[in-house]
Amino acid sequence: MEIPVVIPMVIPMESRARRAREVAAAVLDPELPVLTLADLGVLREVEVDTAGAVTVTITPTYSGCPALATMRDDLVHALREDGFAEVRVRVSLSPPWSTDLISARGREALAAYGISPPGPAPRGTGPVPLSLLPTRRSPACPRCGAADAGLTSEFGPTACTALYRCRACLEIFSHVKER
Repeated sequence: MEIPVVIPMVIPMESRARRAREVAAAVLDPELPVLTLADLGVLREVEVDTAGAVTVTITPTYSGCPALATMRDDLVHALREDGFAEVRVRVSLSPPWSTDLISARGREALAAYGISPPGPAPRGTGPVPLSLLPTRRSPACPRCGAADAGLTSEFGPTACTALYRCRACLEIFSHVKER
C-alpha cells in the first residue's frame, strides 16, 4: 500500500495579506448593511505578521459609535472563518473618519437602497463652532431625485443619519450626515 505524501502548502506572505484584506473588506457595516466596512471608509489597514496573525485597523464613524463592538466581532469572525487563527482589531481615532471616505460604490449602494448619500464633508481647522440649530443640507431624494426636501428629524434610524421628506414625491428618506 502506497502512502500519499502530503506536501505542506506554503502560502506566500503577500497572498495571505491580500486574502486577509479581501475578507476584511467584504464585512458589512452592521448599521448600513448595504455598505462594506471598506466602502464606508472605516477599514484602514490590514496587516499579517510573519507568524500569520492579522491586525485590522478600523476608524469608527465617531468615537461613540454603538456599532463598533459588532464591527470588531464581525471582522474577527470572518477572518477566523477564512483560516486566520489569530486576529486583532485595533481602533484608531486619528485621522478621524469623514464622509468623504465613503467610496463611489458605497455612495451608489446607499442611493440604490433609498438612503441619500452625503455631500462633501465640511472643511475646517481649529475649534468647531457649536450651533444648536439644525444643520443646513440640500440632500437629493434618492427615490425621485428632487433636490427639494425638508428636514423631519436630525436623528434617523442611526446616529449618522437624518430624516428628510421629499417635497416632490412626499417620501421620507434617510440622509447620511456630512462630517
